[in-house]
Amino acid sequence: MLNLTVREVSLALREGRISPTELCRKCLNRIKKTRHLNAYITVTEESALKQAQEAETRLLRGVCGPLSVSSRTTSAQKILRQHVPPGYYFPPYNATVVQKLFDQGAVLMGKTNMDEFAMGAGSTDGAFGPVRNPWSYATPYREQRGAALDSDWVIAGGSSGGSASAVASLTSYLALGSDTGGSTRNPGALCGVVALKPSYGLLSRHGLIPLVNSMDVPGIMTRSISDAAMVLGILQGVDARDSTTVRAPSSLMELPEDFDVKTICLGIPEEYHAPGLSAETVAQWHRVADMFEMAGARVERVSLPHTQYSIVCYHVLCCAEVASNMARFDGLEYGHCSAVDSSTEAMYASTRHEGFNDVVRGRILSGNYFLLKQNYLRYFLKAQKVRRLIAQDFKRVFSSGVDVLLTPTTLADATSYSDFTQEDNRTRSTQEDVFTQPANMAGLPAVSVPTTLSGRGLPIGLQLIGPTFQDKKLLSVAQWIEQRVGFPPISDHVDDTYMTKSEQTSAL
Repeated sequence: MLNLTVREVSLALREGRISPTELCRKCLNRIKKTRHLNAYITVTEESALKQAQEAETRLLRGVCGPLSVSSRTTSAQKILRQHVPPGYYFPPYNATVVQKLFDQGAVLMGKTNMDEFAMGAGSTDGAFGPVRNPWSYATPYREQRGAALDSDWVIAGGSSGGSASAVASLTSYLALGSDTGGSTRNPGALCGVVALKPSYGLLSRHGLIPLVNSMDVPGIMTRSISDAAMVLGILQGVDARDSTTVRAPSSLMELPEDFDVKTICLGIPEEYHAPGLSAETVAQWHRVADMFEMAGARVERVSLPHTQYSIVCYHVLCCAEVASNMARFDGLEYGHCSAVDSSTEAMYASTRHEGFNDVVRGRILSGNYFLLKQNYLRYFLKAQKVRRLIAQDFKRVFSSGVDVLLTPTTLADATSYSDFTQEDNRTRSTQEDVFTQPANMAGLPAVSVPTTLSGRGLPIGLQLIGPTFQDKKLLSVAQWIEQRVGFPPISDHVDDTYMTKSEQTSAL
């Protein structure tokens, strides 16, 4: 039952093959069994069971109503982790995208782990410890590595690695994450799940703790394209509390069963043959492109010449907006407050030093440097101009008749934690975001689709990028890929034997 898609389990609930409470208990038990993955920061067991019981009552009555719950929000960060002043890390309202899911009867299992304030590409730098990739414990990887259960595990990707790990480990059917430069697509690819970054403005950002306001988009992680489309149909639309939202181009997100791929022109960007791209990822890229060509689609090589400047441009703009957004965490209004009380300035400085890790402090310092009066024109304004050129590259390619672009999502499959942490956060983020952040810079929809397992037994994903607000067509093409690549479900390769004795005891 846990391996089903959202659509399949919804049908099972309606047909009475399982009750919401039974299903909720199965998920909670699975969370306990996979505690070693560190996918969750907070597990809302009591409220989840209450929600499930309410859902069971509504199901028997044939009605559905909203149900809300509050649980701590930390962004995997010390400054929001603290209990002083009490209650402030419990949000007084739900994010719009979360409330819309509650309105449809969704049950919240918990809040997931991530990189601190979403600044990272491995989910290794949060205050609650690193997230482990469930495929680390799958038979294909273990047979290749011959490693002990608690060594040589691979990262889940980031920054929303906990969400990807939760969906991949069968503890939840869908998860949300914020996608600023690839933070859902990167872990989606590494954990073997579908990860959708909708067009900027299609989903409300109200309630999303901001990183880079001009690029942040709530991302959707599921186990199938059809589930991602269904969730997008629920979440999209205008929100009076977010002025950047737009009217949804279509009210429903039912994808066509008989999608005609012969009408599609697929673009292969030359600039995405980046240094460090693994041979296996290239092979999958070619394999899927050949599938399109053999099915009658038109496949063309295209050029996005300003892509080479994209990651540097993204770094400047990201740090500038981070410096502005992080200014609210001063110890005066909410969250952690330093005991230093010699002056307001000293308390303010000490609070931020104690609360922020090196990564966050580094981006704040860089952002303030870029925004200095003498540097504004040299860095920030120039980066904005380059961003416009990057967006125009995409617009020109799509105007030429190309419907979607096919690219890698990541350079390679997941890296072991020991290898990943040999390099600093900025270097890793630059490497891991190289294929994903251009879509955020241009506000375009993009989705990562799992395609195969590497020779190491780890997932490899490919990315599709489409024109603004052409999310439905993008997902239709993605579903066509999904139906033909035959990506193996993790349930075929994992069972409870990978748990340690202590984890088995806690699960009981």
